[in-house]
Amino acid sequence: MDKPIVKNLGLQDYLYTYDMMHQFTQSRHQSTADEIWLVEHPAVYTQGKVGKAEHLLQQTTIPVIQTDRGGQITYHAPGQQIMYILLDLKRLKIGIRDTVTFLENSVIRTLADYQVLAATQANAPGVYVNGKKICSLGLHINHGCTLHGLALNVDLDLTPFNYINPCGYQGLQMTRLNDYVENINHNEVRQLLAQYFIAQLPLTP
Repeated sequence: MDKPIVKNLGLQDYLYTYDMMHQFTQSRHQSTADEIWLVEHPAVYTQGKVGKAEHLLQQTTIPVIQTDRGGQITYHAPGQQIMYILLDLKRLKIGIRDTVTFLENSVIRTLADYQVLAATQANAPGVYVNGKKICSLGLHINHGCTLHGLALNVDLDLTPFNYINPCGYQGLQMTRLNDYVENINHNEVRQLLAQYFIAQLPLTP
C-alpha cells in the first residue's frame, strides 16, 4: 500500500476546504490514494455534529460553521496548523481508536522535537502541555473513510478561545507552541506532523 499523498494547501477558506474534503471522499474508489492535507484557515469557529450552542459563550464577528466532525466547538485561525487525513480505514485495516492515537502521537512526537513534553488525557481527546490544550482532534467516518483531523496551535492569537468552552470543556485553558519555543519554522512543523503520522500507518514496504 502506497504512502498517502501529502498536499500543502496554504491558507484556505474553511467552507471551501470542507466541501473539497467531502467531494474527494464521495468520489474516491477502491484504488484511490489516501491524502493528507496541511492547511490553515482564516478565523472561524467550527461546531461538531453534536455540538451544543451553549458552548459559544458570547457572539463575536467570527463566523460559526456547523460541521459533521465529532466533538464540540473550537477555533481556527492563521498560526494554527491543521492536518486533515483522508484515509480508507478499511483498506488500511485500522480502527477509529487507532487513528486517533496515531494523530495524537504525531503531535506528541513533533513537540518532542522542540523539547516540549506533551501528553494525552483520559476521556478528553487531544494533546496537552502542562494541562493546557495545544491540539484539538475531530473526525468523521464516511463508508470507512476518514475526514477532518487535527488542529495544532503554533503561534496564533489565543484570545478567541476565551469566548467559547473549547471542545465543550468549561474553563479549559489553551496553549500554543510559541509559548515554549521561539522562531518556529511553520514548514518544519507541517513536515514533522505528516512524517510522524505516516510512519505509524501499516503500509506495505
